Amino acid sequence: MNPHLHAIIMAGGAGTRFWPASRSLRPKQLLPLGGDRPLLAATVDRIAPRVPAERVYIATGAHLLEATAQTVPSVPREQLLAEPAPRNTAPCIAWATATILRRDPEALIAVFPSDHFIADEPAFLAAIDRALEGAAQGCLATIGIVPTRPETGYGYIESGALLAPGLRQVARFVEKPDRARAEGYVAAGNYLWNAGMFFYEGRVMRAAIEAHLPEIGAFLRRADEAALRGDEAALVARDFSALAAVSIDHGVMEKHDRLAVAPGDFGWNDVGSWESAWELAARDGDGNALPEGSVAVDARGNLVVDLTTTGAHKRLYSLAGVSDLVLVETDDAVLLIPRERAQDVRAIVDALKARGRSDLL
Repeated sequence: MNPHLHAIIMAGGAGTRFWPASRSLRPKQLLPLGGDRPLLAATVDRIAPRVPAERVYIATGAHLLEATAQTVPSVPREQLLAEPAPRNTAPCIAWATATILRRDPEALIAVFPSDHFIADEPAFLAAIDRALEGAAQGCLATIGIVPTRPETGYGYIESGALLAPGLRQVARFVEKPDRARAEGYVAAGNYLWNAGMFFYEGRVMRAAIEAHLPEIGAFLRRADEAALRGDEAALVARDFSALAAVSIDHGVMEKHDRLAVAPGDFGWNDVGSWESAWELAARDGDGNALPEGSVAVDARGNLVVDLTTTGAHKRLYSLAGVSDLVLVETDDAVLLIPRERAQDVRAIVDALKARGRSDLL
């Protein structure tokens, strides 16, 4: 382990596409999707061979602070950074980076989303090591996922010249493409999915933020001064919400002149919807992922999730003549939706908001 390596885990998302399991006080990173542990806890465990919990910082919403602390008790409470409002990834990463630099001016930092699934963890750690080589050379580095299909829901990274074995220059970042362009990217062989992981020397990122996002840079200087006085929390509560909501990709990475990408192929899934949950679940010969004891007759490709407090052993799910559906049941809500329209769960959440049903959100 490098004693100067620290990790930032971004855990402030709402996860509305996993309603009714995901709620405002229990978003998807706190749910056991794709395994038997909450996604956030699995993330902390996954990086432990490189970054122990005492050097992990978790950025989350202030309203999720207690639930986050309960989910990852191994992470010191003072390293849970409570954002008073969601402002996208640039303010999040900037504040966490400044916090780490106060503790360790020589910090090397790795940033991870909290809600991804990784099938091949040794290959994932190897990709981290390659990205950290780029960071050690003074680059802002990332891991790009080797695409398995022409996906239109992800941004892409075009990789360029070889910097070292398993490490390439970033030629450019590409927005989410249409189907034809996505097919072209996959055929070209040098385009990677942007998975939102970043690796850098703390001082390099701090300088890049000062150069490209001066408003956030000014906030960081005020935060450093407030930390010396012992009143950083008050300053964050007052000023953080006023920062521009900008992603680190648009705000810094796309403008920086020294970028590196490590291609990664380790069974990555961004667990973005109930479709992803079906992909990760154990399925029978007909592609059904069902609670134990369920009955399926002429039914294929279905996902049934029982999240009621009584549990699946109290309830029999029976399916006949239906295909490619998602059924999720909680104590107070039931979701039924075609798998191919799993992204539309957000529309249900929006409809509930419009009806004032905060009790279901």
